[in-house]
Formats: sequence, C-alpha cells, structure tokens
Amino acid sequence: MPQKLAAGNWKMNGQAADLAEIEALLPAVQAARCEVLICPPATLIDRMRRAAGSAPLAIGGQDCHAAKSGAHTGDISAAMLKDAGASHVILGHSERRQDHGETNASVRTKASAAIAEGLVAVVCVGETLAEREANRTLDVVGGQLSGSVPDGISAEMLVIAYEPVWAIGTGLTPTLDQIGEVHDALRAALAGRFGAEAGSAIRLLYGGSVKPDNAVEIFGVSNVDGALVGGASLKAKDFGAIIAALGTAG
Repeated sequence: MPQKLAAGNWKMNGQAADLAEIEALLPAVQAARCEVLICPPATLIDRMRRAAGSAPLAIGGQDCHAAKSGAHTGDISAAMLKDAGASHVILGHSERRQDHGETNASVRTKASAAIAEGLVAVVCVGETLAEREANRTLDVVGGQLSGSVPDGISAEMLVIAYEPVWAIGTGLTPTLDQIGEVHDALRAALAGRFGAEAGSAIRLLYGGSVKPDNAVEIFGVSNVDGALVGGASLKAKDFGAIIAALGTAG
C-alpha cells in the first residue's frame, strides 16, 4: 500500500510571520505516521524549507509553467521550484482552471515538465455543483484524469487529488458514499491505464472542506490515501489533528 499523504495548500495566504505555524506544527510532523506536505506561496518555499530544518516535511509549489525558462513574466518553472527546495507541485487546481482558463491539455504539459524535473505532480480533478446535479461527476472527473495526466509516469511521481469544486472552502462535503464512488472510479481508471500494480500505488487524496472533525470518517473511505487540505492547513493545531487522524487510519 502507498504511504498516506497529508498535504496542505496555503493558496494565496502566508507571509514570514506565518512561519510560526510551521514551527508549531513540527512536533506533529515528527510524530506523523504518514507523509506531510505543505504547498505555500512561492515567496515562502525557501524560508519554509529552512524553518522545517531536519523535520520530514515536504515543501511544494502551487503551480508551474510548462517551459524550463524564457520570456514568461510572472511565471515560475518546475526547475525554479526545485531549486528553491520544493519536491512537489500542485497542478490543475479548480481555482487555476477557473481563474486562469487552464485546460486538461495545459495541465498535462505542466505535469510532464514537473515530472521531468523530478517533482511529484499533484494533479487535481473535480466537478462543479451543476455537473454533480446533472449526474456527470464520473464523466467529468474521468475526463480530467485522462486528459491531465501524461503517459509513461511512475507511481512515485504522481498524486491525484479529488476536490469537488462545490466543496472547496464552502464547508460542504460530499457524502462518504459519494467520495468512495469517485475514488473507486479513479482507482479503476488508473489501473486500466497504467496496470494494476502502478494503479494501486498512485495515491488518491480527497480535498474539499477537510477539517479535524470530519477527517477520521473521510480517511476511512475506500481508496482515500490522504487529503489535500486548504484553510485548515494554515493553523498548526488544525492541520496537526488531521495529520494525526490520517496516521491512525487503516
């Protein structure tokens, strides 16, 4: 079984003073029975890495450009993220797809670039409320998975995060059966494309209003290998509780 992963996405939040939360989180990271990843704004990657010291805390970026370098003002390449100390990068988050018009094809190209640089690509998929209500969830999520993930990857270089768009930051969560249905479908699709061994080794995270009070039941769902946590990852107390819950999950 793949190692469980608790991942935090700080989004456009965090300045130097907020690194105090990382220092407060370190005891939970040291005691964790799972892998822990935080993806801060790019301005904090190097400082967060230094604040973590020797603790087993992985640091990631929130996006990268498909090109290694060039005339792309304001963008950051996978090579730059790695140089700053990142080991992972989130790609295809619904907020990027919506705010910046990212397509499955562009996410796929970025994922290829990230993997080529040795970064683990955390590729996000998820449906809108309208798509959920139209019973199109599995078609939408399956299409995003197929279109956003490059061929020829190894299980160690890819993580898939299912984040229903309508549950991100809203306090709403799907039912446990709904989460399980999607994660089971994702697992089957990965096994069908990459083979049973690789398909079973790619970690599947759930994201969307994960909190300390619902983490335990979510982590008990079939094929949930961890979480991609938004707001709750900004506070050491909350994220530490989620890390602990994941460590005790079966």
